Amino acid sequence: MTTWSRRQVLGASAVATLTTVGLDACVPLMVGQQVASKPAPELEALAPPAPREFRATWVATVANIDWPSRKGLTSVQQQDEIHTILDHAAALHLNAIILQIRTSADALYASPLEPWSEYLSGTQGQAPKPFYDPLALWIEQAHARGLELHAWFNPFRARQSQATSPAATSHLSQTQPAWVKAYGDQLWIDPGESAAADHTLAVFMDVLRRYDVDGIHIDDYFYPYPVTQGTEPRVELDFPDQPAWQRYMDGGGTLARNDWRRNNVDTLIARIYAGVRGIKPWVRFGVSPFGLGRPELRPSGIQGFSQYHKLYADVERWLQQGWIDYLVPQLYWRMDQAAQAFVPLLDYWHTQNPHGRNIYAGLFTSKLTTPGNDTKFAWPSEEITNQIAAVRSRAPGTGHVHFSMVALLQNRQGLADTLKTHTYSTPALVPASPWLESGAPDAPLAELRLMPNGAFVLSLRTPQLGKPVVRWAVWLRFGEQWSFLVSQQPKLAIPADRPGANGSSLTGVVVSALDRVGSESPRIGVLPLPRIGP
Repeated sequence: MTTWSRRQVLGASAVATLTTVGLDACVPLMVGQQVASKPAPELEALAPPAPREFRATWVATVANIDWPSRKGLTSVQQQDEIHTILDHAAALHLNAIILQIRTSADALYASPLEPWSEYLSGTQGQAPKPFYDPLALWIEQAHARGLELHAWFNPFRARQSQATSPAATSHLSQTQPAWVKAYGDQLWIDPGESAAADHTLAVFMDVLRRYDVDGIHIDDYFYPYPVTQGTEPRVELDFPDQPAWQRYMDGGGTLARNDWRRNNVDTLIARIYAGVRGIKPWVRFGVSPFGLGRPELRPSGIQGFSQYHKLYADVERWLQQGWIDYLVPQLYWRMDQAAQAFVPLLDYWHTQNPHGRNIYAGLFTSKLTTPGNDTKFAWPSEEITNQIAAVRSRAPGTGHVHFSMVALLQNRQGLADTLKTHTYSTPALVPASPWLESGAPDAPLAELRLMPNGAFVLSLRTPQLGKPVVRWAVWLRFGEQWSFLVSQQPKLAIPADRPGANGSSLTGVVVSALDRVGSESPRIGVLPLPRIGP
């Protein structure tokens, strides 16, 4: 898959299928010959602003949380599940998928650097049979549905506690055992081993070069969460990084050990950001940390675990330095949980953002349970919809990410129905990242052509020398009412009348073009002409 395959201006000869107002079937378009529109600049200011909101879900592959649903599925079964997940996401009007492709120094894609994940076949190192590249398919099919695909990596875990497969001979625990440390019931890559950090960075950059991802994303596991032993008292075990620490000290290092650990993580974050900027500067780098900030900076009354002191993650510094493009703090608490209250934490992260990066709330949607399961600690669906409402009220135009897709697929407590019908009743554009590229696309060219059945085809194109366009924002006016949709395709079927018993006729179309960082072009308006002849 080449980088520019979907980044170039989409050709006018493409044949499109899409869902639009009342047009639920995917129907190949036969373009009529009769031009049935005229320019209407007076419409351009009348259409509402384009709605902006990051609506994403994590698709976790570790322990088969979301996909594949279990180890050992055939390639066809795995692909069927991909289509099901993406169809569901598109139907809900989500606009991004954050897919976990590296769980434990492994790969859910064809990697020259690390072995195939056991969560595919059940055996680490075994490729899908018959062969296909899961990441390539996820990207292709997500983009076909107008969804972004962000590649999610765990930077330092080397073996997860539920893993059962023997390590492949190409796994780091076998090829570089000095880098890999046992801690608790898992294996971890030591962040203090500079060669190991180089390897992790190389994994990120390999994916960035070879796949058309929209984002590079890492989660909250930097140094591992502390492991304790004993009962009275419980003793916290230190991470076993003595060899790397000793080499640092012998080389003249001056930082205290905890500061050295934080510097190891800081350095990797800065290197990832610089690497992305140097290879594909339009791709966004995002981090999803634990949701509580540094203790001395927190809002009054907020208490709990300090990732700064225990995971050695100085998230506030990353924002201050501009080393990330978006942050998804895991705000995995109820709104009425005073010590970790959702709204004060949401506000806190926005105050730590001097460069105006995108801040999206991580939602614990999987706290909703299915009927018949233990509901002692379950949340009501209203908790999630109320949190979304709080984000929209306090930080309009930002967004949120659901953990995880399985809760939406299972429609737990009817949440997916509620989202589709009410919360996400119309599509939304991903918030722009204008610091990544300057300028905006040129205004598109648009015209309506008449189809034999009386409906229209909207044909879109952009000037040949303009910025690459990846999608269009389209407003349709029926009578005096506007509807909004987003299209990846340059040809759209448009009904002549709003479907329904009291449908109104199409009275205008407004279109703008979006570039690969979400910047919007000037608008163009067109007015449908009455049909001439039989």
